[in-house]
Amino acid sequence: MWAYESVFYQIYPLGFCGAPFENDGILTPRILKIIDWIPHLKKLNVNAVYLSPVFESDTHGYNTRDFYSIDCRLGANDDFKKVCRALHENGIKIVLDGVFNHVGRGFFAFRDVLKNRENSPYIGWFNRIDLGGNSNYNDGLWYEGWEGNYDLVKLNLKNGDVINHILSAVKFWVDEFDIDGLRLDVAYSLDENFLRRLRQFTESLKPEFYLLGEMLHGDYNRLVNGEMLHSATNYECYKGLYSSFNSMNMFEINHSLMRQFGPENWTLYKGKHMLSFVDNHDVTRVASVLNNQNHLPLIYALAFSMPGIPCIYYGSEWGAKAEKREGDPALRPCFEKPEWNELSSFISKLAEIKRSSEALNYGGFRSVLLTNKQCIFERKSEHERVLVAINADSESFTAHFNAECGRAVDLITGNTHDFGGGSELPGYSACYWKMEK
Repeated sequence: MWAYESVFYQIYPLGFCGAPFENDGILTPRILKIIDWIPHLKKLNVNAVYLSPVFESDTHGYNTRDFYSIDCRLGANDDFKKVCRALHENGIKIVLDGVFNHVGRGFFAFRDVLKNRENSPYIGWFNRIDLGGNSNYNDGLWYEGWEGNYDLVKLNLKNGDVINHILSAVKFWVDEFDIDGLRLDVAYSLDENFLRRLRQFTESLKPEFYLLGEMLHGDYNRLVNGEMLHSATNYECYKGLYSSFNSMNMFEINHSLMRQFGPENWTLYKGKHMLSFVDNHDVTRVASVLNNQNHLPLIYALAFSMPGIPCIYYGSEWGAKAEKREGDPALRPCFEKPEWNELSSFISKLAEIKRSSEALNYGGFRSVLLTNKQCIFERKSEHERVLVAINADSESFTAHFNAECGRAVDLITGNTHDFGGGSELPGYSACYWKMEK
């Protein structure tokens, strides 16, 4: 599948485009800004974008009003068609946020229930409507809000009309915008039979239509399998990545990678392709998380070389900072234009390597050397073998191990490496050694 050989770039369009938080009803073609950033995306060597919610919503995008319209704060459907066409013409795939667990209070069917109560034909579209209860909006009825948030009205995904409405919308996005996949918001809350239907339906529309699920915890295999999702957000390794550097304990991320992808028979996700990330629209930016800024290139080197599909969050490629405690808007800012620096160049090189490496895209994972401050692991596929070496220490380190090969080329620098007499790892360094046959 194309996604397994891709590097993603995540944009949160409402923030990226500088839209007002509240839906003001004013049609403004802000979404066209993405076209201006395409040269930056190509320079960064990404070949897929994941766009957080773009459809009409009450406020932040996750409280949908209309599954068939681009949010007026971003523009009209024809504006978005221009964006999608431009991205595709430049070889960039498009994955949209599918928010199917809940809708906003402005959703037409919920407004009808509020108005017509027991006479509404849509009362069965929502979970646990109680006409004798009340909500904190004082509607004179109670309904289930997702995780207690009453601005997020929980959909009944066992209702055939709801399922048909969503599947019809997905077909509309494919037919009209030629989208290539969906990232499913709070996938862990979705009905599993609905996910099966969605997988069958999208494969009938596009054989390689990609389904990525937001999963925070638990066994990803529950939803990532041949019948449901292709992939899930690897939050276990997200935590392990930054924590390993901050505590100078590379055993943590190595433990997660061995548990998920290692050579043992009990490994959980061998051969699967989870989404790897160091930050996103919901968490503190990685440049604000890391205690030592020298670790910033190294955490990307690790994220791009571990099993999975790497995803860059817009702005983080040049080291933008923001903390979760400042609120979601701080994490989802508007940048007038992209910046470029040493970190951007390094990430661009990693993306180029990742996309063209059979071993990094499909290879197995094996730990070769591990200390608190250094790790070396192998990614090996049928035709390629790459050793990844990370030194998180400020001091150089001489690594002694059996490379099973005399020489290699470092894919990052292009330099030849000789394993004889030990391998010198400079302080704060990363190497991708492609082994000679």
